[in-house]
Amino acid sequence: MATTPEPLPDQSGRTAVVTGGNSGLGLATVNALARAGAHVVLAVRDVTRGQAAADRIPEAKGGLEVRRLDLADLGSVREFAASWQGPLDLLINNAGVMNVPEGRTKDGFETQFGTNHLGHFALTNLLLPQLTDRVVTVASGVHRLPGTRIHFDNLNLEGEYSPTGAYQQSKLANLLFTLELQRRLTLAGSPVRALAAHPGWAATNLQGHDANALRRVLMAVGNRVIAQDDLAGAQPTLFAATQDLPGASYVGPDGLGELRGAPTLVGRSRAASDPQVAQRLWEASEQLTGVVFPTADQIG
Repeated sequence: MATTPEPLPDQSGRTAVVTGGNSGLGLATVNALARAGAHVVLAVRDVTRGQAAADRIPEAKGGLEVRRLDLADLGSVREFAASWQGPLDLLINNAGVMNVPEGRTKDGFETQFGTNHLGHFALTNLLLPQLTDRVVTVASGVHRLPGTRIHFDNLNLEGEYSPTGAYQQSKLANLLFTLELQRRLTLAGSPVRALAAHPGWAATNLQGHDANALRRVLMAVGNRVIAQDDLAGAQPTLFAATQDLPGASYVGPDGLGELRGAPTLVGRSRAASDPQVAQRLWEASEQLTGVVFPTADQIG
């Protein structure tokens, strides 16, 4: 169902990075921020496709850039962060993969956990010295499904992999990451805020990569009869990115089952609210990536 999004507050003079900004929710987010005056960097795996997407936004008041970033390759993440010069107001951790067949990132991590969580974990920590305002990480309502947990004894899910279970773990990790990031920012005395958002059910190309053929068919039907379009699906992310909200806030649609509707503050599962699990995941992520939280004098 098409929708006309609410106008954003003026973003002139602000710089934003949107991972996965060349399609779906990412492109809708880039479009809205750019039209509101922000200078937006599309951080994408395929620069050619990213530039083609940027060229479809003729009303970008603050300008657009396309830079290569592969979240499934920590070397690429480090290169992107090392190349960044100057302040960064807004980082939107949007890119992700969903329900894909079992695989590994370049660094040997399970694909969904490695891309959706560890890649963004490393990127955020490496960019924190330049960040001035906030980090918004796109999570999912699937984190609430029964049995969803962080498999600390087997983060790669070797021998127990399922596409949906791996996706649920990665999305729970996104929320725990946001919780612990905000705790650390507060302790460091930083004004930077960490927030999370989920789109509800949004019709994008993400569902088309599902490893299960039957689920692909069912999701295609759902995209037609239930889902919001990508513009509406991006509204919770844009709300989290532009409104004056407390750190660690979680934004989603206000409709039935949080599947669609206007953006509002929403709750999270008990598992996603556990500070001890969040700290444990953070420490494990530092060990896996080799990237640590900056010292207090390094961050804004």
